[in-house]
Amino acid sequence: MPEESLGGYTGSARRLLEEAGARVGDLVEVSGPGIPVLRGVLMPRYALSEKPVLVIKLENGYNIGVRVRDGLKVRVLARGRSGGRRGGAPAPLAEPPRELPRERVIILGTGGTIASRIDYETGAVYPSLDADEIVQAVPEVLRYARIESREVFQVFSENLTPKHWERIVDEVARAIESGYDGVVIAHGTDTMGYTAAALSFAFHKGLPVPVVLVGAQRSSDRPSSDAAFNLTAAVLTAARAPFAEVVVVMHGETGDTYALAHRGTRVRKMHSSRRDAFQSINAPPLAKIWPDKGVVEVIDNRFRRRGEAELVVENGFDDRVAIVKHYPGMDGELIHVLIDRGYHGIVVEGTGFGHVSDGAIEAIRRATEEGIPVVVATQTIFGRVNLNVYSQGRRMLAAGAIPVDDMLAETAYAKLSWVLARTRDLGEVRRLMQTPLAWEIGERLDLRLYPRWYHG
Repeated sequence: MPEESLGGYTGSARRLLEEAGARVGDLVEVSGPGIPVLRGVLMPRYALSEKPVLVIKLENGYNIGVRVRDGLKVRVLARGRSGGRRGGAPAPLAEPPRELPRERVIILGTGGTIASRIDYETGAVYPSLDADEIVQAVPEVLRYARIESREVFQVFSENLTPKHWERIVDEVARAIESGYDGVVIAHGTDTMGYTAAALSFAFHKGLPVPVVLVGAQRSSDRPSSDAAFNLTAAVLTAARAPFAEVVVVMHGETGDTYALAHRGTRVRKMHSSRRDAFQSINAPPLAKIWPDKGVVEVIDNRFRRRGEAELVVENGFDDRVAIVKHYPGMDGELIHVLIDRGYHGIVVEGTGFGHVSDGAIEAIRRATEEGIPVVVATQTIFGRVNLNVYSQGRRMLAAGAIPVDDMLAETAYAKLSWVLARTRDLGEVRRLMQTPLAWEIGERLDLRLYPRWYHG
């Protein structure tokens, strides 16, 4: 039996399947001592060990692992649509179109839930699914583009650093120079907003095609997984959107009806587990995406159009930047520690209009005197910093604080990292931080944007 027809199975598990004539994608019945009779689709062996476990997708949509032991029997009930695919992926649930579209989209894999495998013996999730396997698992994307893929790295997003941003920027630039019509980046959701902001600044001078970050809140073994829907929406956006922007594309509501494209400098993950966790903050989403209809519906008509700019890359980020949230009782000690540890820049999430305590103001003064910029955002999420209303704010300005209006704190962190890789002059840092480069600062507040007028 060809190797690809038993994707990933080895040892006694493979011998059992070979004796039954079973292949990945077949409907099988598994029975044996101590277990109920199980019926489901034989899945590939996505595991990080050689232990003998069969993976079965049950009718309810969940995958389970069955340990191979004496007396275990496998019977083939029906053949899958194909006898396995390269990389061990099961037969597709939807046939690809007979004629592929002309648009070319590349998917860059970086890890995260959307690119995870399940070890069905331990239940653990690992970032070990490469970009080719993502495409094989979601053939619907072939309706909208010819897909190619490349693995950049496999890292959960909480482990990413500014150095990883630089690698992603290089890979995106290389893909665009190779003539792709759009780029999709499969990314973990927890810090996707940081990466999206970082890429927005790296490409703010010139981007000819969409760059789309996409992730999943729920792993692919769960019937409620959002991975396939989100990836299809992302490919559709990369292939057909009229804009050339860095965006995050994720579920727009809990059902599988539409996704939203959020600008990379305006997006925040607002829920730990909901499928519609991402929202645009202090700005409308750029577009609604309808994967079933093949439609990208633009919401905000202010955008850079596809193809109107040549590629310009300004890569490079300073990894000695910190972000600190002000809290009751904060006396500035954390800021002093960061100064002593040699950090080059600090973002402070102040309360309300951006205020901090008297002790923190003195720490800001010291940082400024030592050439370390302290940028102030608000921790309220919606609204903007205004240090001219109260005396505390005016004291912060006198100490050298740099307010950044309605910029998200995460975006301010990414921007300061990008700015400090270009200049350490405090005056120039202030100018760049307060100058909108990639839609990160709004002209005015609109009450309709609090919190989700676009869902009506």
